[in-house]
Amino acid sequence: MIKRLLLAALLLLAPAPAMAWWEYGHETVARIAWLNVSPATRAELNRLLRQGRLLETPTCSVRTIELAAYWPDCIKTLGERFSYASPWHYQNVDICQPFDLAAPCRDGNCVSAQIERAVKLLKDRKVPVRERVMALAFLVHFVGDLHQPLHAGDRGDLGGNRAKSTYGIYSTEKLNLHSIWDGLLAERAISTPPSLVRVYSVEERSAVNGGSVEDWSRDSWRVARDVAYASAYGDPCGPVPERAKLDEATIEKLIEPARQQLVKGGLRLARLLDEALG
Repeated sequence: MIKRLLLAALLLLAPAPAMAWWEYGHETVARIAWLNVSPATRAELNRLLRQGRLLETPTCSVRTIELAAYWPDCIKTLGERFSYASPWHYQNVDICQPFDLAAPCRDGNCVSAQIERAVKLLKDRKVPVRERVMALAFLVHFVGDLHQPLHAGDRGDLGGNRAKSTYGIYSTEKLNLHSIWDGLLAERAISTPPSLVRVYSVEERSAVNGGSVEDWSRDSWRVARDVAYASAYGDPCGPVPERAKLDEATIEKLIEPARQQLVKGGLRLARLLDEALG
């Protein structure tokens, strides 16, 4: 009963499903990156973050890299001012068709295209500081978004937002596959020891941070298909049950893939930051 009451309170207080990986996941990706960039990059990050006042969003700070990682979700509370950025947090790439970014990324309105745009803005020292600070916050956040599998793969259900699901013994009308990966599973993965936030070896970094942003998109899309949807439906492209059931045994198997996505996100973000600022 205590567990049920705690979960009910968590769901009531939790951000809406549109807020990717809640704060905890984004902060973890940012902290991994912070520890794995070069000292020169870290110094430049500090210089840019100190200019956060230029964004004129006093209720949404970018004072630290962790706060910057959450800024693109925080600004959703500011009404129409930043509404143009809403489609930038995801890309609904059909997991039951060959991988193709053309339609989901039309006109650059998808997460992978905006990652590449943010890197270009950060690299260009002629761009006004305000725009580079904004690009930094978007980059830190969007690399995290790309590594939440249900922001990279879709079954015509808004990345699992319409896929009602249970999580162990818990079941509410608000609970869906997307919110599980965004919050409950992410928090369990992050809190499972050993800590993900550490300095990684050259070998560990090189094992995951090669390739392009499109390669990383394909990688997360495969995790959406072969792990997220497969664990919920059995056949990821088969019939959709009225409510997917993730029992405790299934959740235990999902912890390590979820942890790996966070590590990939952090180390790949570190690579992009070094390329842009180092």
